[in-house]
Amino acid sequence: MSVQLTEAEFSRHLNTKFAVRVEAPEPVELELVEVKGRPSGPDEQQGMERFSVFFRGPGHIRLNQHTFTLAHERMGELHLFLVPVARDERGFLYEAVFNYFKED
Repeated sequence: MSVQLTEAEFSRHLNTKFAVRVEAPEPVELELVEVKGRPSGPDEQQGMERFSVFFRGPGHIRLNQHTFTLAHERMGELHLFLVPVARDERGFLYEAVFNYFKED
């Protein structure tokens, strides 16, 4: 299964779980908690798809900045570069940034 990794596609899967393929003492799941569009500025190239997705993970396992394989029941298998950006009482927050030319 192959889906296009667009802002609209991720938005359809807000608040769902993604299993992370990682060596860990227990399975790691991340929840997609936010999809944030990044409109192009006046000096930037037009026709770009620019957005970030934010995942929340458990507080007792911190994933380092790395490309991970995530599995989702509807989106299939994804390879995303995740960066830990915050931690609070609910766990770690990770961001993946997308910036590419839209296909016509």
